[in-house]
Amino acid sequence: MQKNKQFRIIFMGTPDFSVPALQALIDGPDEVVAVVSQPDRPKGRGKKMAATPTKIVAEASGIPVLQPTKIKTKEFADSLRSFTPDLIIVAAYGRILPSSILDLPPLGCINIHGSLLPRHRGAAPIQWAILAGDSEAGVTIMQMDVGMDTGAMLLPASIPVTDDETAGGLFNKLSNLGGKALLEALDLLRQDKLPPIEQDHSLATEAPPLKKEDGCIDWNKSAREIHCLIRGMDPWPTAYSFLDGKRFRFFSPLVSDKSSSGNPGSIIQADKNGLLLATGDGALLVREIQPEGKKRMSVEAYLCGQKLEHAQQFLQTS
Repeated sequence: MQKNKQFRIIFMGTPDFSVPALQALIDGPDEVVAVVSQPDRPKGRGKKMAATPTKIVAEASGIPVLQPTKIKTKEFADSLRSFTPDLIIVAAYGRILPSSILDLPPLGCINIHGSLLPRHRGAAPIQWAILAGDSEAGVTIMQMDVGMDTGAMLLPASIPVTDDETAGGLFNKLSNLGGKALLEALDLLRQDKLPPIEQDHSLATEAPPLKKEDGCIDWNKSAREIHCLIRGMDPWPTAYSFLDGKRFRFFSPLVSDKSSSGNPGSIIQADKNGLLLATGDGALLVREIQPEGKKRMSVEAYLCGQKLEHAQQFLQTS
């Protein structure tokens, strides 16, 4: 393949995670001939139709945007074929591609997956990296096949996960990393220096979509596990527990070196430093909370108007 070869690319992606990769392609040497996004959806209190993030970027650059409601049709495959792409690049498009699309471009379909494969295959890899307590996270540029993130790896890129990292913060870091790794992979592809590496499927773990109830805190778990849960659920669906029948959401946790006493979920101490809670193993300091019906705030701010008493116990149910 020629080193100065310019690829004709169809980009498939929908949410904010996709935007850095799309912008990198637009600013790069290749030609983005079309962008495929999921349909616009109602947003906000007024439920007004809102354009997807990738659609906004594409239209600002004059790139045609396709938003099919069905992708397993001959008509849609024909519309993609009409752009004569060399390859299709996918980043959080949100649907599993059929073989009619995977087999369409001569160079196949390349995906930007938000984990270091084969760990965390699935829809929520970034959240699960934190939930699992991983010390590093990353993206994998991979060749797509008919399976769920089972294709050959082309280029991994990793960053460390800090103790205070949330899913939201890691999301932003990995989306930017994905754009950089993609350009590097395309340059290597131009030079025929991007050999596929098969995944070790025995090491695979799953990262299924999160549900609201996944955020319910089991205080019998260790402080370290709950620390990962709170960070992995931030900003959605958030980790929560109940006190006197009211839901409290928890943020900004810190594993404490203080000894844990009392029943799991019970308050050891509540002051300007935060809420110190007993767990099944160790104590956890929570520095921000969101009481039911109120905004997120520091524990110190909450205590200015409300009391939290020693030995009060947070529970899994109301």
